[in-house]
Amino acid sequence: MTSAPPRTVKLAPIDNVVMAIDPVAAGQVLENTTIKVSGDIPAGHKIATSEIALGAEITKFAQTIGFATRAIHPGDHIHSHNCEFQMFERDYQFGTNLRETQYVAESERATFDGFRRADGRCGTRNYIGILTSVNCSATVAKMIEKEINNSGILANYPNVDGVSAFVHGTGCGMAGDGDGWGILQRTQWGYARHANFAAVLMVGLGCEVNQIPFLLDAYNLEIGKTFQTLVIQEEGGTTKTIKAGVARIKAMLEDANQAKREPISASELTLALQCGGSDGYSGMTANPALGAAADILVRHGGTAILSETPEIYGAEHLLTRRAINAKVGQKLVDRIHWWEDYVARNNGSLDNNPSPGNKAGGLTTILEKSLGAAAKGGTTNLTGVFKYAELINTKGFVFMDSPGYDPASITGQVASGANLVCFTTGRGSAFGFKPTPSIKLATNTIMYNKMTEDMDINCGTIADGSSTVEEKGQEIFNYFLEIASGRKSKSEVLGYGDNEFVPWLVGAVM
Repeated sequence: MTSAPPRTVKLAPIDNVVMAIDPVAAGQVLENTTIKVSGDIPAGHKIATSEIALGAEITKFAQTIGFATRAIHPGDHIHSHNCEFQMFERDYQFGTNLRETQYVAESERATFDGFRRADGRCGTRNYIGILTSVNCSATVAKMIEKEINNSGILANYPNVDGVSAFVHGTGCGMAGDGDGWGILQRTQWGYARHANFAAVLMVGLGCEVNQIPFLLDAYNLEIGKTFQTLVIQEEGGTTKTIKAGVARIKAMLEDANQAKREPISASELTLALQCGGSDGYSGMTANPALGAAADILVRHGGTAILSETPEIYGAEHLLTRRAINAKVGQKLVDRIHWWEDYVARNNGSLDNNPSPGNKAGGLTTILEKSLGAAAKGGTTNLTGVFKYAELINTKGFVFMDSPGYDPASITGQVASGANLVCFTTGRGSAFGFKPTPSIKLATNTIMYNKMTEDMDINCGTIADGSSTVEEKGQEIFNYFLEIASGRKSKSEVLGYGDNEFVPWLVGAVM
C-alpha cells in the first residue's frame, strides 16, 4: 500500500513556494505535482515549486519574502542557505483598500462580566498594583508585595485578584526629556490609571531622575483613596517604607473588594494582539484566526491593537492601504523610517529580528515573519497609529509602535489601555501578563499537545483540516468573553505575569 504524499499548502496562486505541513523526505513527490524533493524538509519550511534565478524574488502570501542567493530548482528547500533579506522599495498607498465595517447593532452586541470603574473605564481584572518610579525602589516594592501576599489577608477579599508589584530597571541614569523619558512617563501613567487596577501605590526613592511629582504634574494624577505614593528617603528608609506600604495596601483592600462584576458591552474590550516564538504555521493558522477574532471584536465596537513595528516590516504597505486617511497612513510610514534609522545607528538590521527558534520553525527573513505577523490585524480599516504606551483614544483596529520583544511590546499595549492580551506562538512561548489576562494560541497541533498546560486554544486544527480560519476566529472571540468575565487563562493558572513588566528602554544610560 502506497502512503499518502506529505501535505503542503500554497498560500497564494502566484507564490513560487509551498509550505510543508508534514515533514518531507528526500525523493518524495509533492502532492498533486510531479515535483520530487531534493532533500529532507522539516514541517513548516518552504519548498520551491519553480525555477528561481540568482537574485530573483521569492514569493509567499503573494508578497516578496526574500531574494535567491543562488539558483533554486523545483523541489529545493528554501531557507537561510539560499534566501536572503534585501532592502526594496514598497508602494505606500493610503486608503486604497478600505472596507465598510459591518458593525453589530449596540443592542445586539456581545457582553462580558467586568468591572466598571467610577470614571467609566472597564476592567477585566481587579488588582491592586505597586508601581516604582525607579529601579532603586524595586526591592521595597517587592517586599511590600511579599508581605501582603504571605500574610493570608487576601483570603478575606475574594473580589481582589491579587496585589502585584511592577518593577523595572530604569528611572535614573537617563535624560530628563526626549524619547526615553517620554516612554517611561507614558508607561507609568498608563499603569497608574489602568482599569484592571482597583488602586495603585507608587514607590520612589527620592533622588531619581524620574521624580514622582513630575509624573503627577504632567498627567494630572491626584492622590486619593485609589492612588497613593511613598518615597523611601522621606519615610526614613527601607523598613519604615515597607511598613507604611503594607498599611496603605491594607487600607485599599476594603474598597477594592467592593468592586463587583457586571454585564458590559464587548465594545469596552481593548485587545493587545501579540505573537512570539513564531513558526511557519503562524501565518496560516493562529495569526489569521486571531485576525478573524479581532474583526469580530471591531464589529462589536471594540478595539484591537497591533504592535511590534519591526515585525510588520515588509508588510506595512498592506496596512497603509487600510488607513482611513493619509495622515494615519503617514504616521505608520514615519515609524517605519524611525526604525530604519534606529537600527542603522546601532549597527543592526531589521532582519536580525527572526530568532533562532523562528528559523528552526521555518521562517527565513523578517519579510516572511512580518507578513504572517500582520495577519493578526484582520481585515478592518486602520483607524489610528499611536506612540508606545500612548493612550488609545479611538475604537477599531489601531497600531501602537513598539519593539518586537514581547514583554516590552505588551507593556506598552497595556499602558495604552489593553485589558485583554491574545498571544500566538508556534514554538511554545511561556508567557503571562498581570494585570491583564493573556490568552495563548498554538499554531500547530504537535506543539499544542506537548504544551497543553500553557496553551489555551489549538489553531493547528486549521492546518489539520478540521476547522476553518473563520470557525476558529469565532471560537477565539467567544473565549475572549469568558476570560474577560473572570475565567482564568492557562498562564494565569500557572502564575505567570509578575516578571514581564518591561518598559521599552530608549536612549543613553548615563
